[in-house]
Amino acid sequence: MAAEDTASTRLGAGRQHLRPLKRRGLVLLRLTAIVFAVLVFCEFLIYYLVIFRCSWPAVKTPVDAGGLGTPEPVLRAMFLADTHLLGAVRGHWLDKLRREWQMERAFQTALWLLQPEVVFILGDVFDEGKWSSSQAWADDVGRFWKIFRHPPHVQLRAVAGNHDIGFHYQMNTYKIKRFEKVFNPERLFSWKGINFCVPGTQSPVDSTGGPWLISCPCLSFVMVNSVALEGDSCDICSGAEAELLELSHRLNCSREQEHRPQECGDRQRLPASAPILLQHFPLYRRNDANCSGEDAAPPDEKYTPFKERYDALSQEASRKLLWWLRPRLVLSGHTHSACEVLHGAGVLEVSVPSFSWRNRNNPSFIMAWNKPGTLVFFSLFVYDETCGQVSGSKTLTKGMGDLGKVFKLPDN
Repeated sequence: MAAEDTASTRLGAGRQHLRPLKRRGLVLLRLTAIVFAVLVFCEFLIYYLVIFRCSWPAVKTPVDAGGLGTPEPVLRAMFLADTHLLGAVRGHWLDKLRREWQMERAFQTALWLLQPEVVFILGDVFDEGKWSSSQAWADDVGRFWKIFRHPPHVQLRAVAGNHDIGFHYQMNTYKIKRFEKVFNPERLFSWKGINFCVPGTQSPVDSTGGPWLISCPCLSFVMVNSVALEGDSCDICSGAEAELLELSHRLNCSREQEHRPQECGDRQRLPASAPILLQHFPLYRRNDANCSGEDAAPPDEKYTPFKERYDALSQEASRKLLWWLRPRLVLSGHTHSACEVLHGAGVLEVSVPSFSWRNRNNPSFIMAWNKPGTLVFFSLFVYDETCGQVSGSKTLTKGMGDLGKVFKLPDN
């Protein structure tokens, strides 16, 4: 009997000893589940939560109105800038992994939810293209296509920035060809049976890095290597300016073909409308003092004077672009901050902020929606990682109802 009592006492003591262990195991399991849920939300679901708040305007067509006819073609475009994919030299591997994951999730989520037909990157795609070796360049390009992978029906175009091919004193034909080989501009994009974007005559391996022309119904995008607009008559710069002049003649002939058709000869006709100019360097402005909004430059940087040919194009190059091409809108990057500037005879320039969290805490991108007679731009913040703001409260749009403002642009 005594032996039985002793065994029961020991069993009861063992059970009491196991209870704290069970409690600790349950607490650890709950903590693990909470941490896992937070990671899934902050590193995956947050992008869907934020970007889902945005949508394209409803498109009214003759069919919708009960009439007969073919629905009007609509172009949906996405604009990014300054992704700065780190290379083999700069940046810690953990920082590289983190920032590239953020860009990949933001881009893939936007691509899935908003479904743009064409994506433009406004320069500084890579951070070390100006000095990277052939092997390092190939590695960077491979990572780029992993992050910015897209379906075959989506076009991706990019203009060169100073980090891709170097500033003027670092730029050479080899770097330009290397960049253009990756971002081949000679691809025809057909959407729903409509040839939406017809490339110009520029060769993808042209040594001058001149303008690439993409034409869409009633709309043209002119992509310019702004690094080559130094104005010092170097071979690359002279070739780029000569091609811009030729493109200017073609655009002007298309606009004035009814009045002076004899001056155009056999030149290929382009859409008779003012183009949208895409480039890396912004047109000349003194500084960012007049830029506003939460994606503008910080107050301590707004009044820093811009250096011509470094922070922005020179006044001379800016005047030439506006005079030769007479654009309806200019989109640029380079500053990593947003800005809206009016040039010349009311030409609007929109500087697109950096898409990398390495350059700013609240990256954003611009979406454009176009159908004949209508052109709407709006910007979308991904999320602000400062102070753990993951609720999506930073998400705003410009041009979408009462959430912001429309960039009103002339029809031609």
